Amino acid sequence: MAGSELSGPTGEFHLLLAALRTDRADVASYSRVLSETLGDALPPGMVEIERRRSFADRVAGRLGQPVEVRVSTPQQQLVLTATGDGSVVAEIRQVVRGVVISRRSAELEEWLTVLANELQALAGRDAKAREALSRLLDGS
Repeated sequence: MAGSELSGPTGEFHLLLAALRTDRADVASYSRVLSETLGDALPPGMVEIERRRSFADRVAGRLGQPVEVRVSTPQQQLVLTATGDGSVVAEIRQVVRGVVISRRSAELEEWLTVLANELQALAGRDAKAREALSRLLDGS
């Protein structure tokens, strides 16, 4: 992957999708990947993480447990929400001029595909994002 770009059609796209799927069954895992691995490369405000902080978290100065991850693009917002039983609910929201006009539930596979498409498009426009995505793929 070192010399290639993520904007290539199928090969890099499938690698990116596989990297996002690997060991990422909960909101905490996705929040780590999106905020730590890709966070420096993504535009400010693109990824928002909502956390639940217990009293012990506040006393210890910890951030708390991630309960929702939102990835915002100009046309949509991708949301993963943790449920009480530890599973993840995915939602895709359509956005027009910053206002959510529709929302629908999605399977995690579809959510990941939409996210991978957005990241791939971003990498095609931004060298810093391309480098971060390359690091993610090399580490998978």
